[in-house]
Amino acid sequence: PTQSNRLIQKKYASILSVPEGEIRNIALYEFIDEWTGTPYKYGGCSKSGADCSGFTGALYSEVYKRTIPRTTSDIEKQTKAVDKSNLREGDMVIFDIEGKKSSHVGVYLLNGRFVHASSSKGVIISTLDSPYYQKHFYRGGRF
Repeated sequence: PTQSNRLIQKKYASILSVPEGEIRNIALYEFIDEWTGTPYKYGGCSKSGADCSGFTGALYSEVYKRTIPRTTSDIEKQTKAVDKSNLREGDMVIFDIEGKKSSHVGVYLLNGRFVHASSSKGVIISTLDSPYYQKHFYRGGRF
């Protein structure tokens, strides 16, 4: 791997608490690196501001070369349900917040972590183990 790839591996292995060898999709982590801290903006899908489904769509377009639906509820409709214990890197994680099913979406990474555009903090990596996300987890989804 190149020097920049090694730096990405080292950084995200540390963030996700996994061995460096588990960070294989360098394009995914480079994308996250570029977008981390992007402010939350309802209806946005660019680095100047993005909402959760806008960010997820941009990630899928760039990293996986795939166009996905624009809204969380449409993402839910087009994915196959995946049990939390079977989530794989790149799967959708869908949340039910304030009683609205499919009100938030992120992309699963490794070791219980996911990346998403949080309305309070912008693009960040969070853990499904946090009480808030445990309470609101609705389902995983796979295209």
